[in-house]
Amino acid sequence: MADVLKKIIPLILLLLLVIVLGFVGFVVYSIANDIAQKTSQHMEKKNVSFTKDGLKVGIKEMKNENYVDKTQSYLVKAWNYSTWPAYKSRFWNKQATENNGQQQSRPEARRGHTNHGKTQ
Repeated sequence: MADVLKKIIPLILLLLLVIVLGFVGFVVYSIANDIAQKTSQHMEKKNVSFTKDGLKVGIKEMKNENYVDKTQSYLVKAWNYSTWPAYKSRFWNKQATENNGQQQSRPEARRGHTNHGKTQ
């Protein structure tokens, strides 16, 4: 009887090791599969999809009116934040020409903003 137990104990240990490794492998596989699925769903929201052929990137539709509005807003921002210290126009910034060039053209003055307590 003791001889049979000596032969069965390594077999039981081997089966337990296989079961534990199988369980760990299953958990790792299920976690990796879940992460891949969530990542795929997240990327599809951003118009990127993974297919058997490879990666496909979609382009979001943008209406022409939205495109023009965004472009115009960037141009207005660029205009408002630009300065031309050597340029004197006869149409705007007349207070700078009246002061004989002592005051430079500032974007705040062109936009009609106040200095808000800032010193020069």
